[in-house]
Amino acid sequence: MNTPAKLATYVAGLALVFGAALGVGSAVGEVGTPPKTTTHSESTAPSAGHGDSAGHGDQGDATTTPAQAAAQDTPGGLQVSENGYTLTPLTATIKPGEPTDFRFTVTGADGKPVTDYQVQHDKKLHFIVVSRDLGSFQHLHPVEAGGGVWSVKLTFPAAGTYRAFADFAPTGASALTLGADVLVAGDYAPKALPQASRTASVDGYTVTLDGDLTPGQASKLTLKVSKDGKPVTDLQPYLGAYGHLVALRARDLAYLHVHPDGAPGDGKTQAGPEIVFYAEVPSAGDYRLFLDFQHEGEVRTADFTLGAGQATAASTAGPSASPSSSPSSKGADHDSTPHGH
Repeated sequence: MNTPAKLATYVAGLALVFGAALGVGSAVGEVGTPPKTTTHSESTAPSAGHGDSAGHGDQGDATTTPAQAAAQDTPGGLQVSENGYTLTPLTATIKPGEPTDFRFTVTGADGKPVTDYQVQHDKKLHFIVVSRDLGSFQHLHPVEAGGGVWSVKLTFPAAGTYRAFADFAPTGASALTLGADVLVAGDYAPKALPQASRTASVDGYTVTLDGDLTPGQASKLTLKVSKDGKPVTDLQPYLGAYGHLVALRARDLAYLHVHPDGAPGDGKTQAGPEIVFYAEVPSAGDYRLFLDFQHEGEVRTADFTLGAGQATAASTAGPSASPSSSPSSKGADHDSTPHGH
């Protein structure tokens, strides 16, 4: 092939390469453009007026790319950064069993701590801390220490790895749940996931769970509270509801925060003994459920292990009638005192 012919062939090849690259670039989108995300699926109940799940993220549109669609399906709490916001723990030295002034910030896309939040369920920010084996759970409400720094008195019961979740909505933005691991030094032996059970006991209260989790669709869960064998019909509102339910997927601690159907004072929602929730889990597998409820001035937590979809290790590990037991937190100031077990 003579030189002019070779040159023509080379130019044609370059045109094909750059044309293909242009097509790929158009399909993927601009580099560095963050995709729309949904942190929690909005719970949908058969009737109007049910409470929402923790997230109110964007729902996408007809032009959503496959990458954006995948991001939308990602449950909350699995990422330390999302939509330009980052959860940053500031406390480095933590000893098991000792009260710690745990501090953290949420920074925005500009790298500065966020200082303006929307109030959700009576608080600007909800803070959940669980051990990786899901044996320890604490629902806390930190205080603003100034300059976008949050502070909370927190005791990690034992050495090991914990997951901290910040559930919040910056002013003018969608709600998010960010998660970060916290390491507590010392000898650590993870425990097996508690067996599946529909009955939990805490401080003389018995809570029973009725309903099943079905992956990909809203599932009705009814939790009934009794004390000394008698139904509790005078539950007290806590953070604007008669109960709060957190669900965590056992494999990776994907976070779902659901709220009950109805609200105190709406003229139809009873103050017990039943609290109804609509929860949507993203996949089959084992989940840990933690119910916060308030009665006689104290908030207590009842915990359950429940399988979704196919039979799971926890749901087939043994009888489901044996109750789990969780000591309650003492003290009326629930904003700075953890409750759980």
